[in-house]
Amino acid sequence: MANYKDTIRKSLLGSNPVTVLVLGICSVLAVTVHMKEALVMGIAVTLVSALSNLVVSSIRKTIPARIRIIVELLVVSFFVILADQLMKAYAYPESRNLSVYVGLIITNCIIMGRLESCALSHKPVEALADGFLNGLGYALVLLVVAFFREFFGFGSIFGLQIVPQGWYYAAGGFYENNGLFILPPMALIIIGYIVWLQRTLDKDIQE
Repeated sequence: MANYKDTIRKSLLGSNPVTVLVLGICSVLAVTVHMKEALVMGIAVTLVSALSNLVVSSIRKTIPARIRIIVELLVVSFFVILADQLMKAYAYPESRNLSVYVGLIITNCIIMGRLESCALSHKPVEALADGFLNGLGYALVLLVVAFFREFFGFGSIFGLQIVPQGWYYAAGGFYENNGLFILPPMALIIIGYIVWLQRTLDKDIQE
């Protein structure tokens, strides 16, 4: 149990794939304008990562070393296609907005990294937990970044309008949405602040 607790802490914070290992940054910049899309993308990556780890770990002893990357890509591709079809069936607006970024999950460094470092050397249950937790760590960062971008960029959370456009506040003046927050550079700036805060609070991950 202690090992799992340590794995949970590391996956979500100490070894978060985005803020510590700096992986999957491109998709974080692209899909965090709205929290709905960020949530759907986070769930998709988490499930693909967990299930891919499980399958590759289950067949790891039968995979020839010279074609292991090809086998891993085939496994990941299968689950990405499955996730894409489920998204189109049950979350079509979000699937349409995510566009090509769903297909690019196949080349996500987080997923391939966990397959190489964990699935090929650990038992299926351990690999499943590792893939799930690292995907969850990725999803957590997506949601945090998307929260700030959607709130300050549109005045809404999950599409629900929190601050009406032109709303008069007590200090005097009218609130206007900040268009800078919906641009990709702001996502990078927010991630930079998260990285700075995390390294400030946790001295162990300072380089």
